[in-house]
Amino acid sequence: MDRKAIADPRTKYGSGKKATRRFIVQRLTGALNIGFTGFLAWLVIRLAGAGRADFVAVVGHPLVAVILALLIVNVAAHMRIGLREVIEDYVHDPRTNRLSLMLSTMFSLTIVLIALASIAKIAVWG
Repeated sequence: MDRKAIADPRTKYGSGKKATRRFIVQRLTGALNIGFTGFLAWLVIRLAGAGRADFVAVVGHPLVAVILALLIVNVAAHMRIGLREVIEDYVHDPRTNRLSLMLSTMFSLTIVLIALASIAKIAVWG
């Protein structure tokens, strides 16, 4: 076994600061998701059986639109960190690992952009 690799844990495991930051952010986004779940439950119950005009009126309200946007960003950040942990744990080939991490980041970003554009369209143009 290579003594240098043992002496420098970053050679295999990466930066401890980044991992700690991801751990804390994962817990914070998870806690925020609990609060957002209450808001989402209220929104679904409020809009149950409503027509398109009522839906646009509720989602078009600035406060609701901002909370929905924050919910989408929070869930996507939580999802991205969770996907990263799964990829790092189960994908061992370095090239496949990097590709998988890049694709999961692109997927999360795509979800956020599409959802925010949809919320903005409803809030601005109805």
